[in-house]
This record gives sequence, C-alpha cells and structure tokens, in this order.
Amino acid sequence: MIIMLRVAFAIVLLTMLGATGWASGECALWKTPRAVATHPWFIATLFDCYFGFLTFYLWLAYKETTWLARVAWLLAVLLLGNIAMSAYMLLTLFRLPANAGMEQVLLRRKSK
Repeated sequence: MIIMLRVAFAIVLLTMLGATGWASGECALWKTPRAVATHPWFIATLFDCYFGFLTFYLWLAYKETTWLARVAWLLAVLLLGNIAMSAYMLLTLFRLPANAGMEQVLLRRKSK
C-alpha cells in the first residue's frame, strides 16, 4: 500500500509541477482576465479548492508536533496547494517502511 501511495503522490507532484510550469509559460497568473477571475464558477472553485487545502492542513497540523513546522506547512499549502500537499505526503511516506500500515501514515508518530 505504501509503495502505491508513493507512486500516486509522485504522479500528482510531477503533474502539478508540469501543469504549473506550462501555465506559467503561457501567461502570468496576475494577468488572468477579469471575466475569468470574477466568474461565479471560478470563485466557487477557489473556495472548494482552499477548503480542501485547509481540511488536509488540519490533519497535517495534527501530525506535526512543532509550531514552526505547522506554520511553515500552512504557508506552503496555501501558496503551493497540491504541490506542497503531495510533497508532504511523499516525505511522510518515504519515512515509513514499505510494509507500514495505514495507521502509521495517518496517525501521529509516538514520541521517543
């Protein structure tokens, strides 16, 4: 299961980096046409996206034990979205053995 998750999140990370790189090469983010930026579905999609980011972040904040890590990851998730989220998951997954159970992925590590 861990190997499958590593592959899945690596695909997400590579796809997001590719799509973001391509979009950046086509036009600057701040040059989004007003008609697009003010469209109701664009706004609804942004709310949906950021509530998803914040939902993921709540779990991440539970997993992390220091405030510095929590704040740094919050900024990363809010600024980079799925790029930061997939990076966090890959870091988490590569810290675990390939035969780890899902509880080791989802639950906070025990203090040593």
